[in-house]
Amino acid sequence: MRFRITHRTLYGYAGAASESFMEARLTPITDDSQRLLSRQLTTTPTANVHSYTDYFGNAAESFSIVQRHRELVLESVCEVETTPCPPPQVALDITLAEARQMYRGEKLKLFEFLAPSAAIGSGPEVQALAHQLFKSSASIGASLLELNHWIKTHFRYAAGSTQIDTPVATALKQRTGVCQDFAQVMIAVLRAAEIPARYVTGYIETETQRKASESKRAPALIGASESHAWVEAYLPGGFWWPLDPTNDCVAGERHVKVAVGRDYQDCTPTRGVFKGTHTEKLSVTVLMQRV
Repeated sequence: MRFRITHRTLYGYAGAASESFMEARLTPITDDSQRLLSRQLTTTPTANVHSYTDYFGNAAESFSIVQRHRELVLESVCEVETTPCPPPQVALDITLAEARQMYRGEKLKLFEFLAPSAAIGSGPEVQALAHQLFKSSASIGASLLELNHWIKTHFRYAAGSTQIDTPVATALKQRTGVCQDFAQVMIAVLRAAEIPARYVTGYIETETQRKASESKRAPALIGASESHAWVEAYLPGGFWWPLDPTNDCVAGERHVKVAVGRDYQDCTPTRGVFKGTHTEKLSVTVLMQRV
């Protein structure tokens, strides 16, 4: 599939800001499952944008606005082509006991995706779920799909029910949240089960975005209109398998990956600081269209 994606972010200030410093991760990744065809970022006011690759391999950009301004607008426009990329069946069939042994051989490489991170901790309920759902004799593929399904059936999606910094323990207790919460709960359980997992941000073609002609050809997908979050679990042999607990599916051609990290803090789409009064308005809109 081929998509044209327009991501527009507007920061409105209560008064004039004298300076702004911003960092953005809005450029889709090119890998085996997708290819970035074109990309352009514009800022208003105009700024010189510095592009670089961050620690986790994400395309990142930074810039500063040094003149007084009452609002800042970022608009990222890209075209991406996605293709199916199934995991090796042999990797899915390996037992969890065998997989854990293989992970130990790559401990230094995978350590950051096995240990708790700033936004994804552990706890008794996380440990109990890991013990319940991941048996040493079971295949790793079936166990991962079982957790993906468990989250979908035990949690309710409700926009605005959590905050950006809601802890995993709180999301588990209230069993309500959004895609960020579901992804971080899943990652916490996977790490407790000694399975490397990382957080993914990107875009998803939701039910409201797809064409009427496609409405009966593929299942409806739910997610935030601004951006979406899912999980990648590391399979023995080096394949990162994308799983979407919000929709109880394997992330596929209707998912566009932008950035990965230990948790949300590593791949926030935009963040920054400014000198001036508080932010009065933050507006984010994403338009994802098939082309």
